[in-house]
Amino acid sequence: MMIILTLSFAAYLFALWKRPFLYAGLLLQVVYITMRGAELGRLPLVGPHDTITFMAASIAAFAVPFGYALKKKAPFFNSITSMNAIFTMFALTSKQHNSPLPPILKTIWFEFHVVLAFMSYALFGIAAVLGYLYLREKDSIVDGLQYRAVLIGYCLFTLSMVFGGIWAYLAWGTYWIWTPKELWTSILWTWYSFHLHARLRQWWMGKPMAYVSMVGFAVVLFTYLGVSLLMKSSHSF
Repeated sequence: MMIILTLSFAAYLFALWKRPFLYAGLLLQVVYITMRGAELGRLPLVGPHDTITFMAASIAAFAVPFGYALKKKAPFFNSITSMNAIFTMFALTSKQHNSPLPPILKTIWFEFHVVLAFMSYALFGIAAVLGYLYLREKDSIVDGLQYRAVLIGYCLFTLSMVFGGIWAYLAWGTYWIWTPKELWTSILWTWYSFHLHARLRQWWMGKPMAYVSMVGFAVVLFTYLGVSLLMKSSHSF
C-alpha cells in the first residue's frame, strides 16, 4: 500500500505545474487511508505516519473551496501543494503503528477527538498560507478567507477538546491531567481565541492578523509534533 502514498507524494510535486495533480494526490491519500483502515480494522489515526497523512489529505480537501474563492489561485494552490508534499514526505519516512489499539483508545470519543483535531490543524495551516499571501498581495478577500479558515478551525478544535475531555474522563477518571500535550493544547486554543478577538480591534486588522496566523501554525506544529516527540505525555508517539 505504501506505493499509493508514494504516488500521492509524486502527484503533489507535479501539482506545482498542473493543478489537477492536487486532486489526484488527495484521491490517492483517501484511497490509502481507506485501505489502511480496512486492513487494521480501525481508523488509522495513531502515530505520526497516519496522522500526518490524514492532515495532508484534510489540507488538500479544505483548500479546494478556499482556493476557488480567490482571484489569484496559483500562488495559493502552489503553497498548499508544497506544504502537502513536505507533510507526505514526512509521513513516508515515519514508522507505521500496526498494532491493535489498547483498550483506552477503543472509544468513539477518541476518534472524534483526533479527527476533529487534525481537521482543525489543516484549517489553521490554510489560514497561515492565506496570511502569507495577504502580506504579498494586500487583498481584502484573502484576509476574509483567512478569518473564515481560523473561525471554522477554532470551532472544530474546541469540539475536539470537549471530546478529548470526555475521553480523558472515561480513561483516567478526570477531564484534565496537565500533561505537556494538554498544556500546549490549551496554549494553542488561547492563541486562536486571541486571534478571533483581536480582529474586533481595527489596529489588528491586515498585516498583524497575517503574522498571528503564521505564528499560530508554528504553535500547531509544535503542539502536534514537538510535544509528542520531545516530551513525555499520554499523547506521546
